[in-house]
Amino acid sequence: METNYYRNYSPALGRDMEMKVYGHAGRPLIFIPCQDGRFFDFENYHMAETWAPWIETGRVMVFAIDTMDKESWSNQGGDAHWRICRYEQWINYITDEVVPFARQMVNERNGWTGYPGVMVFGCSLGATHAANLYFRRPDLFDGLLALSGIYTAEYGFGDYMDDLVYMNSPVHYLANMPEDHPYIALYNLKKAIICVGQGAWEMPESTRQLQGILERKHIDAWVDYWGLDCAHDWDWWYKQVVYYVPYLLGQA
Repeated sequence: METNYYRNYSPALGRDMEMKVYGHAGRPLIFIPCQDGRFFDFENYHMAETWAPWIETGRVMVFAIDTMDKESWSNQGGDAHWRICRYEQWINYITDEVVPFARQMVNERNGWTGYPGVMVFGCSLGATHAANLYFRRPDLFDGLLALSGIYTAEYGFGDYMDDLVYMNSPVHYLANMPEDHPYIALYNLKKAIICVGQGAWEMPESTRQLQGILERKHIDAWVDYWGLDCAHDWDWWYKQVVYYVPYLLGQA
């Protein structure tokens, strides 16, 4: 498997950011690590091995990036407004820096011109961020795989609410989205998979809340619940990746 490491200065964040790219060709997919995670978690937690059948055959190139959770969602003792502003800077880093980088690379590697979409994938809080990116920017993201996420910003910001928190809390902004909003038509051209187990450490009630909103707004997504034995852990996320990726890539 071809891998390449990058360290570049981010204007959005005002600091260097690290990334590792897995694969030589195929569609671009951004991996968001779990809470407080780093880009190397994709490899260290053996998720790269799970994606290997699609990476090594040139179906997917994975762009594994760093979180900023320690300065935003996890920094519970910090000023809430500063923390959500820092999170928004991280969102801008992804949309304005990582996405163009990924697009350029896959176009060069595949001999494409103007490939528009990028998929996004995460587990746990990584799924929360992935879903937020997908639902906020369907003009940029054309696929979502969210495993064991929580879809309200209350997890990171409690009772605090301002415009930026609202903009980053899918169950809030989707609930108020007009049914004729142009984003809904965009969602329905794409593939979104939202999965949660019902076993140890899982929080399926957040997924159920999101599912109800999606159904009321007529937004297409595959929302799936695994059994009471399915825990909030890597061993289950490996199984879910194997199960869902063929559908995500249009192979099933």
